[in-house]
Amino acid sequence: MKRQDIAPFFATLQAANPHPRTELEYSSDFELLTAVLLSAQATDVGVNKATRRLFAVANTPQAVLDLGLEKLETYIQTIGLYKSKARHLIATCELLLAQHGGQVPRTRAALEALPGVGRKTANVVLNVAFGEPTMAVDTHIFRVSNRTGLAPGKTPLAVEQKLLQRIPDEYLLHAHHWLILHGRYICQARKPRCWECSVVTYCKYSPKTPAP
Repeated sequence: MKRQDIAPFFATLQAANPHPRTELEYSSDFELLTAVLLSAQATDVGVNKATRRLFAVANTPQAVLDLGLEKLETYIQTIGLYKSKARHLIATCELLLAQHGGQVPRTRAALEALPGVGRKTANVVLNVAFGEPTMAVDTHIFRVSNRTGLAPGKTPLAVEQKLLQRIPDEYLLHAHHWLILHGRYICQARKPRCWECSVVTYCKYSPKTPAP
């Protein structure tokens, strides 16, 4: 994608969805952190089904610890890798209470020090909870960035760095969500819906998928 096409690319996405939001359900920074931690290799729909039940009984670090590992597992067992995620969440709650007064920290280093929290999870929390212009590169963003030519790269980190360099500042805060939603519903993995794509003019993908 040519640099001069990047601003109109995002302007088009912005016009269709001026205030994009994560599709994970949460009502506090801790609930957001928990939902994102649980979302690895799982759908937002699946995570939301589990967290609706979990958050009704435990939506603070202390409440999760009071629940205990075995009971926590029963609430999230419909999510992939739930046993390891439950262990990570318990350990994260312990650290939040011991080192952060039960609050979700606002720095990348502190977030990435939490068990089960990698760079992508930290980026989501920094962006959604604290309004930082970060870029959490998941499979959707990685695919869209490479397929369109927006920010091609061989690794998520390479794509992240290139996106941060190429996206104009005025679009950076919400770019993460626009790209995820575009990849989830339009620029899909097996059969991109090019005939419905509002930014197809700027995309280098060829051949474009015809309408069914």
